[in-house]
Amino acid sequence: MTKILTPPQATPVLDIARELLPPGMELVVADPTKPEFYDAAADADYYLGSPRTGIGNEFFRAAPKLKLVQLTSAGYDRVDLEAARKAKVPIANNGGANSVAVAEHAVMLMLAVLKKLVYHHLNVVSGTWRASDFASVRAYELEGKRLGIVGLGNIGKKVARRVQGFDMDVRYYDVVRLTEDQEDALGVRFALLNELLRTSDVVTLHVPLNDVTRRMMSTPQFAIMKRTAVLINTCRGPVVDEDALHQALTSGTIAGAGLDVMVEEPPKKNHPLFSLPNVTLTPHSAGPTWDNWTKAYRNGFDNIQRVESGQAPLWVVPELRSLLG
Repeated sequence: MTKILTPPQATPVLDIARELLPPGMELVVADPTKPEFYDAAADADYYLGSPRTGIGNEFFRAAPKLKLVQLTSAGYDRVDLEAARKAKVPIANNGGANSVAVAEHAVMLMLAVLKKLVYHHLNVVSGTWRASDFASVRAYELEGKRLGIVGLGNIGKKVARRVQGFDMDVRYYDVVRLTEDQEDALGVRFALLNELLRTSDVVTLHVPLNDVTRRMMSTPQFAIMKRTAVLINTCRGPVVDEDALHQALTSGTIAGAGLDVMVEEPPKKNHPLFSLPNVTLTPHSAGPTWDNWTKAYRNGFDNIQRVESGQAPLWVVPELRSLLG
């Protein structure tokens, strides 16, 4: 029987996993923070779950039979890639299972920031109807605005498709260029990063966290953005220099920000960004919609079945594709 190790989840989530579990496979639930996790890892063939607890040398030493770490998340920055390389175990992410959810969330944050959603909600529920005039607290439309997408992967492409319905002008920056035909089909045009930042009304970030992207948005980048521009981040918190963002938002260098992720999660109480009226925050909640648990487990089990049948796994992270031979 193929043994799949998975961390604890809420019962309804594990029910989805068990319903999709292929024949001949056993799902073993073990808490990575407890010693019994490493006992369970001793004869595990696969790991399926979140990387949030950290997957490193100790884990790989405890799981000598491991063939694949299959993540239910898109991000893998908490996985020790060097430890995986030494153990010769590929790491695969969720194959875009949460890409619709995150793309929708990014658009939601754009609208929330531009329409002053939280400001108006808080005033209404506190008993103040129309707390200010529409000249001093201004709301804006997406139509006709330029959207700059930094990172045109699964999520970035889905954002591009969705904002077509708002008649936005879309530019993208990515290390991988689309062909002209592909750009035409998606309704986007390539721009250099500084060009994109300088000309966009909304900038949305969809890059993985690595040495290149860490703090890629800092004081020099904010300085060249429009004073009316809005920053949206639904990828990883450390992609943004939070001190520089705070300075940009309080000095009027940029107009606002919508953040689903932060450098430290959960952030400390009284974080400086909390007091700013031009910031809208959500608690790293873009990805886990109820719809995409099924997608994540379906993709995970499909990948595990591929490896079991002797095929190469899909969605292996770029840094470890050399393990596939």
